[in-house]
Amino acid sequence: MIIISICLSDLPKDKIVAAQNGKKYINLVLSERKETGKFGETHTLYVSKNKDERNAPTVYVGSGKTVEFKQEAVTAETIDGLSAAEITDDLPF
Repeated sequence: MIIISICLSDLPKDKIVAAQNGKKYINLVLSERKETGKFGETHTLYVSKNKDERNAPTVYVGSGKTVEFKQEAVTAETIDGLSAAEITDDLPF
């Protein structure tokens, strides 16, 4: 999972387009950083460019970091180490 933070005030208004359903959209690019940032950011978010805009400055609007959830393997030893309150058998059958 990658958690990102977007600065909405930095989004260029001319890049926001209205779709036929009446909702507004903007194309963004989430890219992996070469080096981890000061606050652990592993990704950067910027406004997508078309062919004509390739030489234009990149508009960065956010950053993010990878979050990994590690699940501890369940073994007989880990079950034996649980207290009675942590072992619940709440199945109705």
